[in-house]
Amino acid sequence: MKKAALFAYNGEFMCFIHVLLNALDMHDRGYDVKIVIEGAATKLVPELAQESNPMFRLYEKARGLDLIDGACKACSNKMGVIEEVKAQGLRLLDEMSGHPSMARYIEEGFEIITF
Repeated sequence: MKKAALFAYNGEFMCFIHVLLNALDMHDRGYDVKIVIEGAATKLVPELAQESNPMFRLYEKARGLDLIDGACKACSNKMGVIEEVKAQGLRLLDEMSGHPSMARYIEEGFEIITF
């Protein structure tokens, strides 16, 4: 099985929608895919959770399929959204000085793709 970890750093909605679309497409094609929300993208979490957001349905679909592996703990804290991330039930990833480790995903056989 092909494995891909999509690291989303960019906090722009137009960029993040491509993360969601690609993750869902890869999942539909049989990939083991994980989304890691990093950097400025963490600030999108509270906005994505609002039903009025145009990306709400895609976000909820990705969450429902367990495609979102988690969000960076340090960046969520820095962006002031750590409580919202926790409220969404997203895992806080912090094994590398408060940040997710790409090496861990590589060791688990994932190809890293950054956005």
